[in-house]
Amino acid sequence: MHAPRDPARSPPTRREPTTNDRPPTLPLFPELEPEPPAREALGPGAWVLRGLAREHGPALLAAVAEVAAAAPFRRMRTPGGRLMHAELTACGPLGWVTDARGYRYVERDPETGRPWPPLPGLVRDLARAAAAEAGFPGFEPDACLVNRYAPGAGMSLHQDKDERDLAWPIVSFSLGLPATFLWGGAARAERPRPVPLAHGDVVVWGGPDRLRFHGVRPPADAAHPLAGRFRLNLTLRRAR
Repeated sequence: MHAPRDPARSPPTRREPTTNDRPPTLPLFPELEPEPPAREALGPGAWVLRGLAREHGPALLAAVAEVAAAAPFRRMRTPGGRLMHAELTACGPLGWVTDARGYRYVERDPETGRPWPPLPGLVRDLARAAAAEAGFPGFEPDACLVNRYAPGAGMSLHQDKDERDLAWPIVSFSLGLPATFLWGGAARAERPRPVPLAHGDVVVWGGPDRLRFHGVRPPADAAHPLAGRFRLNLTLRRAR
């Protein structure tokens, strides 16, 4: 054994950064850890499909990168002038935007004047499959909103009601950092249920739950092995 060093005789040393100074890195293979049930009911028309998109994570993130190269992420302002915390982009025939004129779907990116990037085939196919598994066969999305959340950025309770036909569900993919989805009620004042979401989880809601208030808490500061320090959320809708 080595004799303990005498602190009084030890020269002062500069403290080197340690792993404690950096955001923790999440495991690359969360499937090796205990999981909740594969299907979790949030209501009569709402389901969490655990890990449904996990194996497609790298391809989905690559598809998002291609979308963002053509239509960069940006922070939009609400009609009241408030800057949203999450960064947004879109793909598909229609993209959701917000500004002083209100919330709406448009065919062209207002920043570039060009049509939104095409909806990636993998995203469309997975959305169809998720909707069918949740009891909504025949879903054909024409809009995909992509939200990018950095640590500290969340989304307050809101309803998705800008779509023309509310008979179709919302299909929401969660990628990257884990987060807590807030599943509210028919009124904003109702206390929401916290629902943990991990990389690859998909939430589908429609029917009697279509206009439920929902939001997301800011993700903790960490590093995901595929997405870095971000959570990405793809929400697919039938807008028209």
